[in-house]
Amino acid sequence: MMLARHHHQGAIKIREIAYEENLPEKFLELILLELKNARMVESVRGAKGGYQLRREPSEIPLSEIMRLIDGPVAPFADAEQLRALIDRDLPHRALYQVFLDVRDAAAKILEGTTLADLIAGSTPRSGKPKRSAKKKDKEKGSVLPMVVGGQKD
Repeated sequence: MMLARHHHQGAIKIREIAYEENLPEKFLELILLELKNARMVESVRGAKGGYQLRREPSEIPLSEIMRLIDGPVAPFADAEQLRALIDRDLPHRALYQVFLDVRDAAAKILEGTTLADLIAGSTPRSGKPKRSAKKKDKEKGSVLPMVVGGQKD
């Protein structure tokens, strides 16, 4: 995140990134090496050296970083595996379809969110409007008593 926040300020030393992001330097070195090998960041040598992004933060989707560091972006198997299970495991088809839908939704959000979005504090909306605090308070007060076996608790 620090590289995105300071994108136009030149290279930043690992020690500075580790301090600001509260990460161990050795751990950060491994991540930066992976990002460098994937050509997302570049290293600059010399007294003013360090690491910097190779592209604008707005051009780097979160999904790209996550795939590089963690592998598949979704919480379930990859899409092709799920589609194969849907086709061949009829008793569990509906369950695998739900997993595929969740995977697709997660991938869409991560692909639509860039580093620039994160540093700006904005993310793509899920399409559902947020409920106001006033409405939430009203809903809390209007909980109906539970009826079990025809009797109120």
